Amino acid sequence: MIERYKALIESDGGKVHRLEDWGRRQLAYPIQNLAKAHYVLLNVECGQGALNDLETGFRFNDAVLRHLIMKREDIVTEMSAIMKNKDDKGGERRRRDDEGFGGDSFDDEPRSRRAPRNAEASAESAPSEAPAAE
Repeated sequence: MIERYKALIESDGGKVHRLEDWGRRQLAYPIQNLAKAHYVLLNVECGQGALNDLETGFRFNDAVLRHLIMKREDIVTEMSAIMKNKDDKGGERRRRDDEGFGGDSFDDEPRSRRAPRNAEASAESAPSEAPAAE
């Protein structure tokens, strides 16, 4: 499917500056009872005719759940933040419980013991040392 859209752009004299395949990702909310979808990012330079054909192809293709077309003045060729993040991880998947609760390093140590409740209650009910405003 990506090759078809790429050929559509290039046949009209356009150019694909960036093509990123983000793979299957979790959707923020279910769309058509689907929880995951395949994401693709295309940065293209093309004429209005090719852009209209591209949008029509997106709109009437049942495999395309959502699409967004944005017009930009400058050409973006660098990797997106998602691909940079993917490369930084090196393909290694991290589990939530790898770092413990909250991800802090001090979570590995046991908690210190709390004072008995009676001592806390008497400390709260003791008169304060602050002067009262008159």
